[in-house]
Amino acid sequence: MTQLRLDTFLPYRLSVVSNRVSAAIATAYDRLFGLKIPEWRLIAVIAEGQPIAQQAVGVATRMDKVTVSRAAQALVERGLIARQPNTGDKRSHLLTLTATGRALYDQVAPKALEMEAAIFEQLDPAERRTLSAMLDRIEAAAAAVVPEAPE
Repeated sequence: MTQLRLDTFLPYRLSVVSNRVSAAIATAYDRLFGLKIPEWRLIAVIAEGQPIAQQAVGVATRMDKVTVSRAAQALVERGLIARQPNTGDKRSHLLTLTATGRALYDQVAPKALEMEAAIFEQLDPAERRTLSAMLDRIEAAAAAVVPEAPE
């Protein structure tokens, strides 16, 4: 029987690498902008296509409803996003960036790209494209093995 070794188990290694990258970025976002990772993800997704329903943010970011709700509430309290009733669905809200939220996004986005470049500078452009394609395939394979349950 083959024995499982965590240090060579690919799902574990992906998790460790993901956690390490997220922790490095989270520290910078918190120190520089006072943002937690879920808050930054909300701002980034809203900036890509606002207005957007909270549920759509959860789908786009793979964050659960509670995490999205807490992050949205914190950002509303800071005046970075606005929450408006969704006329198409009375049970949900639409999120938009305020002018202050857009200004913060305009500061954070270049820093995020700078950190990404620093982390992945060891890979040449072809390797980065290959890694991205491989991650897409791994994500699709994982979804095929255990499809996500609807919320």
